[in-house]
Amino acid sequence: MKFCNHCGSSVSYRIPEGDHLPRFICNNCNTIHYQNPRIIAGCIPEWQDKILLCRRAIEPRHGLWTLPAGFMENGETTLQGAARESFEEAHAELNDMSLYCMFSIPHISQVYMMYRGELKNGFARPGPESLEVQLFSEAEIPWDELAFPVIKETLALYYTDKKAGKCEIHDGEIIRQKNNRLQITVY
Repeated sequence: MKFCNHCGSSVSYRIPEGDHLPRFICNNCNTIHYQNPRIIAGCIPEWQDKILLCRRAIEPRHGLWTLPAGFMENGETTLQGAARESFEEAHAELNDMSLYCMFSIPHISQVYMMYRGELKNGFARPGPESLEVQLFSEAEIPWDELAFPVIKETLALYYTDKKAGKCEIHDGEIIRQKNNRLQITVY
């Protein structure tokens, strides 16, 4: 950030009085510009014994598979965001949505809120951000072609719970280690 979005003056990166973290602060009007994590809302669309995945038509990770998910919009709940993203990416309408897991990913300043929901009438078709959509059984999941570690972990939890006959809400974190490996912890 180089300029204040309130008055247009230059900003500097420093710790404001009474704070403990550096922030962008306007050198003219003293507005503090906070940068906070982004929330990604998404869903595991279920139909019979399969789940819906989308092949990404956009970067990052173009051509790889993911669950429908994306950045929340202002003025919506996480549930509304997950439903909207499912519709935008796969024209998927969902019933009985419920929170399934939340992952904090601090090295990219993101928090994932993933829901489960029943795919209405089993219908889906690609939206503008998807090359294709497809229902997969667990054995058919393209595990080596999943776009993001958080999606792989969400699906692994989902199938572990399904085999155990339970459905819990999971809280976890994905931390990048100094050796660039990811440490995944689920509570």
